[in-house]
Order: sequence, then structure tokens, then C-alpha cells
Amino acid sequence: MKKFIYLLMAIGLVFTSCNPMEDIYADIDANLAKEGIVAKDFDYTLTEADYTDEIEDGGLGLNYPNFSSDDEAKELISSFLNAKYPYFGVAFKADGTIDEASSAIVTYALYNKINSYSAEIREVEYAEYSPITGNTYGNFDENSHLQDYLNQEYPDAEDDDFVSLRYDYYSDGVNSTVANGFVYQGDSVWMQISGFSEAEYEAMGESFPNFSSESEAETKIPLALSTEDVEFGTVKSVMYELYSSGVTTSYTTAFMFNDTEWVEYNNVQSKRLQFGHDGTNWVPDNTITYIMGAADYAAVVSALEGTYPSETASVGNYSNFDRRSGNAAYWSTDMLVEAVNVVLDNVAPSAEENQKYTVTFDIYNGSNTTENISVIKIGGVWVLQ
Repeated sequence: MKKFIYLLMAIGLVFTSCNPMEDIYADIDANLAKEGIVAKDFDYTLTEADYTDEIEDGGLGLNYPNFSSDDEAKELISSFLNAKYPYFGVAFKADGTIDEASSAIVTYALYNKINSYSAEIREVEYAEYSPITGNTYGNFDENSHLQDYLNQEYPDAEDDDFVSLRYDYYSDGVNSTVANGFVYQGDSVWMQISGFSEAEYEAMGESFPNFSSESEAETKIPLALSTEDVEFGTVKSVMYELYSSGVTTSYTTAFMFNDTEWVEYNNVQSKRLQFGHDGTNWVPDNTITYIMGAADYAAVVSALEGTYPSETASVGNYSNFDRRSGNAAYWSTDMLVEAVNVVLDNVAPSAEENQKYTVTFDIYNGSNTTENISVIKIGGVWVLQ
């Protein structure tokens, strides 16, 4: 409605003023800039031209179609959005405070090189376990055993050295023969790159625990990787084995999840970042929105029924939170934050420090409706913003 009024004002000036048309357009622009069009959570994926076009042509002025760091992405995308969407902004309340703000989810490319490795696989002999574990079971059963073994066998290891091991490992009452790769990180630390078990090779259609060619591995592995609870842009390195002329060689390769499937990784990671308008500029905002579902309410019941028996019983029956103050099943804000901690620890267990979430859930306050709670991860705990 306000935009319509501004337009009528501009038309009126045509008949009542001698100002040239550019002055009229300038007035309209000023009014639009003051109270911008609110665009909520629109998606934008940067194109190759967006990266490499000159700034004066609406681009980012980079030499390559990707960013070199997340900090660079945050800074340059903010400027890019300001230039590309000058009319997107905020809507104000009567008291002058912001009522609603524009927000954008931008997909961008980040150069993130992942090294690949290869080595002949080494089998740990039965006699090699005991000096490390202190027992005669013929297996490892702690990650520290692997670290100790590798540091003992490779005392002169240098950064980025790669070792491939086949060994027995005892966990949860089961002894298994596994093959994994290890990359030296310095300071006596070896990073593990997981391989596949015999059962996993069999599930991929192999008669033996290895592949016959690199192309076969590159085709079958992404189909075998789990897509459950995997975030967009996740990069995963794996190790696989090839058998040729009596020698088994291990190779590592990496794949990236594109929201639908795992694809071969080419050292450019796809990432998403949310931006919000603060009334003047676009600023990075890492808030993720999440709507609770049936499994989330069940998780809350399971985790908190011992602490809040009446309240969780209500959640179990109705799949919502009772917000009627004084009712036996009432959920206070502090209790809801506890519930949100349960939910987010399930759906985003690897969320980084300072990650923000806005969680929407069903409530009953005399009628069925919804509420939101915004939290941020501080010290490994989700706290109310």
C-alpha cells in the first residue's frame, strides 16, 4: 500500500512541479530505500559469471569461480546482495523498530582441497597386538591402541604421510577384521579415513573385499554411502582397496553430498549461508529454521519423561506443548529450551559453536497454534537468544 502511495505522489508531481523526471525517480528510490520490499528466505545460487564479472558490472571481481575462505564469502556476498537487490530491506513498526527483515539463503562455492592417498595395505600380525594392548587377545579395542601402534611403527612419520592397515578390532562384543587408512597430522596424531568391511563390499556386489578398477569404485561407493541426516555440502573421504597381480593397494577418494546424492568431489565445496537485512546492509546470519515433527516430540518424551512426567505425557498424547500457565502439563520457556536441546542434539549433533537455530513447534494455549524459539550453541549447549 505504501508503494502505491509513493507512486501516486510521483504522478502528482508531474502535474504540479517543473522538476525533471529524474528527480521524480530519485524521490521514489529514496522512499523505497527507506522502507524496502521484504523478501523472506529467497534462494540464490552464485553463477560463474557472478564470481568473475567485474564489480562495476555487478560481479564479485574474482579470478576464479569460488571463494578462498568462508570469511571472504561472508564479506563479498554481503556487498553483492546490496548491489543486486537495493530495494530489498526491512519493514518498520509504528514505533520505528524493525517489524520484518528480508533474508536470503545463498549457495556458494568454496575452494577446499582434499588430498588423496595410496599405499600397499599392511596387515597387523597376531604377535604385534600384545605389546600395545598388554593382553593376548590378538586385537585392538581402543583408538589409543591404533595411535600407539602407528607411532611405534612409524617414528619418523612426517605430516601427510599415509598408512593403510588391516587389523582386528573388538567393539560391542564383536571382533571384526577392518581396513582403514591413517594420515599423519603431526604431534603423534593420525587421522583415520574409514574403509569398507567385507559385508559392505559384498553389498556393493563384490565377491572379494576389494574392487577390480578405480572406475568401478568411483561408481559404486557413492551409492553405498548413507544419506541419512547428512547436511548439504558435506565432504566425506573414504578408503577402498584394489587387487592386482597379487598385491592389494589402498586408495582414498572423496565425495560431496549435494542434497540428493553423493557426487565425486573436485576440491570445490558447495556451501549455503543465510543473510539477513539489518535495515542498511545485508549481513551474514547463520540461523537455520527447523520445524519439529513426530519423531522430535517422541525424542523429547523419551529424554525428559523422568524429569517432567506429566508434561511429557501430554506431549506423547497430543504431539504439542501445553502453554496454559498453571496447567499440570504446562511447559515454561526454560523447559522448552531443554526440549529444543534434545531435538537439536539429535538432528544437528555436529553443529558448530555459535550456530543459530529457530525451532518451530506445535503448542496448545486454548487453541492449536505454533511458537518459535531461537537458540544459539554456546559451549556445546543450545541457549536461548
